[in-house]
Amino acid sequence: MDVVNNKTLEKLKYELVRDGIVEYETLEKAEELANVQNINIGQALINSGILGEETLLKFLESKLHIPYVNLEDYSPDPKCFNFISFSDARRYRIIPLFKIEDVLTVAMADPLDLFAIDKIIETAECSIEPVIASEVSITRKIDEYYKVADTVDSITLSTNTEEFDWTEELHKEDSGEEHIQRVVRAILKQAIIEDIHELNFEQVEEGLKVVFKQHGEVLDKGIVPAILNSAFVSKLKTLSNLDPSVCEIPQLGKLCFKVEDTMLIASVSSFPTIMGERISLKIYKPPTKLEKIIPDEKQRSILLKAVETPGIILVCGSPLSGKTHIIYSLLMETTELNKNIMTIESIAKYELNHINQCELNENIGFNMDKALRYVEFQSPDIIYLEGIKTREAFEFLSELYYNDKTIITEFMANNMTDLRQKLAFDDFQTFKSLISCLVFIHSRDSVEVFDKTTLQKYLA
Repeated sequence: MDVVNNKTLEKLKYELVRDGIVEYETLEKAEELANVQNINIGQALINSGILGEETLLKFLESKLHIPYVNLEDYSPDPKCFNFISFSDARRYRIIPLFKIEDVLTVAMADPLDLFAIDKIIETAECSIEPVIASEVSITRKIDEYYKVADTVDSITLSTNTEEFDWTEELHKEDSGEEHIQRVVRAILKQAIIEDIHELNFEQVEEGLKVVFKQHGEVLDKGIVPAILNSAFVSKLKTLSNLDPSVCEIPQLGKLCFKVEDTMLIASVSSFPTIMGERISLKIYKPPTKLEKIIPDEKQRSILLKAVETPGIILVCGSPLSGKTHIIYSLLMETTELNKNIMTIESIAKYELNHINQCELNENIGFNMDKALRYVEFQSPDIIYLEGIKTREAFEFLSELYYNDKTIITEFMANNMTDLRQKLAFDDFQTFKSLISCLVFIHSRDSVEVFDKTTLQKYLA
């Protein structure tokens, strides 16, 4: 648990020794622990049981002469949230409490972070009066109050959907974050109406070009003007839990939004280019009953039998054909098998009951290679591995098979001929022999299931 930022404790840590609160040797060990675990010294002291949260905060109160408040006793004034954006609140661990005349009182985890205070003074255009609070309580309040306002809101499709154009919302005479949020919602609404599963935002001289992708075709849907570019990207990234202050490195996040009464999830990827950030969204529909996707009972039984037997289940199709949708629907059917079912994914598209879903995190070095090295220690019976592409990963799938695991993964192929040609390479020979079931998506209305015997004849 973080309590305060390094700036405050780095300045006052030796005061803890002088006041007899901790021994010098104990402080040194806490610093070593903080460096090893990449946490701050306050977190290290509390995690080690050396100091209690309130003791540390009371100490800071006495040294800084800044009041300590327990946020459980406060209900922030919602009107004050206009002074500090959600992204700044999360970044600087700060939440506004109330405003009297020209003074905004804010709770901070790090009251000596002068850069944060200057930034808030600049954006809020008023004086700041800080009080001290624990970071965990600040984060809890931010999530409780900001997320009510910082969502896409529900998208309604009931009226004149065939004539809907998101640019009508763009051209309304309005300004501010609410207008930007309505523009985001309008673009998503048009994508849903046109049955689009991938949309991109590309930097051009005029602003941010909105591009829909459908059946491999790129469709230009207008431009967010350059004057709104920064605000639009910041809002979209904030809604997707990405850091809007970072644009030099790729980021991956998740956007949740409602269409009528159905919750949809989109993966959101930002990527730096010489023109600026390119942002890509891929929309995933919630899993459905497998019988709706594969109505043929015989084919469905082949697939369900394969799940209970060690082997590799390969789901194939063209880009955006619905491979993930079928896999999630299959996983949903496996929860009654009383087995340890695990997933390793870039982003968990939907939460599945009784399944141990794991998200990769490149920011802390938790990539696919590391996940593959350690997942077997969890003794999975059935495991879904997203996007296996390297030779090492394919070799690891073979190792899992020989350890009596059932593996589910996907493979991109535009048609069966394309699949046959790709799997003809020598690198795939062992992998191909271990496939126990193939699901091929020819189209949304045509899904074919092959058992091992039929498949080997077909791919020979």
